[in-house]
Amino acid sequence: MNFSGEVKLRTLIVEDNATYRGLLRDCLQSLFPSMVIQEATEGNEASRKVDALRPELIFMDIHLPGESGLQLTQRIKTKYPDTEVIILTSYDIPEYREAATRCGAACFIPKESLKMEEIEALIKSIFY
Repeated sequence: MNFSGEVKLRTLIVEDNATYRGLLRDCLQSLFPSMVIQEATEGNEASRKVDALRPELIFMDIHLPGESGLQLTQRIKTKYPDTEVIILTSYDIPEYREAATRCGAACFIPKESLKMEEIEALIKSIFY
């Protein structure tokens, strides 16, 4: 189901795997055609884009070159508390889930169980 009347939600995908990043971007764009999507592959680039774009939504990988996605999430949430961060990771372990909650992430989703219908419902529940 497309949600064609939505506001232009500014979104940042922070993911170092180009294939996964591209698939997520394409799926999000098909679900939310007016979503404005930027991408970053590592922490410094993501920080610059967060300051420039001021995204309402960030999809954050945990393992990034240079800086942990959890550390980056904590810095972003401190500076921009209204920004929603969804942690996406291949590492579904309790310590990461707890750390994601502590750093202010809205949700923790293992990549292998990612279903776009759930992402669509989650985004709508947060923003619409």
